[in-house]
Parts: sequence; structure tokens; C-alpha cells
Amino acid sequence: MATTYTLISSVTVGSGGAADIEFTSIPATYTDLELKISLRANNSAVSSYNIGIKLNSATSNYTDRWVRGSGSSISSSTSSGSTSIYLGEIPSTEEVSNFGNGTIYIPNYTSSNNKSVSFDTAQERNQTTAYLTFGGGLYSSSSAITSITLLSSQNLTQHSTAYLYGISNA
Repeated sequence: MATTYTLISSVTVGSGGAADIEFTSIPATYTDLELKISLRANNSAVSSYNIGIKLNSATSNYTDRWVRGSGSSISSSTSSGSTSIYLGEIPSTEEVSNFGNGTIYIPNYTSSNNKSVSFDTAQERNQTTAYLTFGGGLYSSSSAITSITLLSSQNLTQHSTAYLYGISNA
């Protein structure tokens, strides 16, 4: 069985920056969804900022578990009842021109079961500490996913990008 990837939509942040990136009206014609991201925060006060994902504009019913390595230490966490799923950290404008990159996978996004999310993100930095984060999350809802919002604790800079793919098993 061949697997095909179809670009559903893409977003490139313009010169004014953006608070978040949103994909709406996601068609129910695929088996799974995959997001490819390259993001940077528009603030130089801190070297990095958290990013997260919200499904169907819901602000509750999320659980996540992740492990993060910095090159010299490892940390992990679990949260439930959150307002989004934590995906990791992205660099800020303090970091010259680096972007954080990642992949977010959402299988069976149209099923009536709770929705799982797996992710890996890498924060590219010109510092001794740069985070790699791997994890998973659960959105406790029987509704099909029709919208996805990528959130940042700071505005995203120009040239931040996100690509949403539909995956079909044919």
C-alpha cells in the first residue's frame, strides 16, 4: 500500500510578524495529518520561547508528555488539563538568524476516538544550550480535527513557515 502526501496548505509569516499560525477548514479526506514547521520568535529579551498546538480552537482537554535534551542535561514533564499541547522551544531574534524546526504528526484525525499527537522539535541556536524535544500529546475529543493553531508565547518573525500535509494510504 503506497502512502501519499498532499500539501493541504502552507503559511509564511510576512513582514509584520504573526501571533500564531492557523489552518482552518481542514478536509476530512485523508488518513493522517503532518505539519512541518520552521519558526522563530520576534523578541530579543529572552533567547527562546515555548510553542504549542491547539486543535479545533479548544482550550482544554489536552495532555502531553515530553522529554527534552540540551546537550548537557535531560528533562521531562507530563501535564494534563492544559490549554494546548507543548511542542518545545524556538529561538528568538537574539539568535541572529536561527529558526527552530519540527514535525508534528496527527494520526486518524477524523476518527471518533481521542486524538493523539506526536512531535519532535529542534531549537537551532548559536549558544551552548539548544533543546531537542520529543513527545506526544492527547486531545480528548471525539470530534474530527478541522482546525490547527500553532501558538507561540511571542509573535513569530517574518519567514517563519508551516506546511500542513494530508496523508493517504492508497
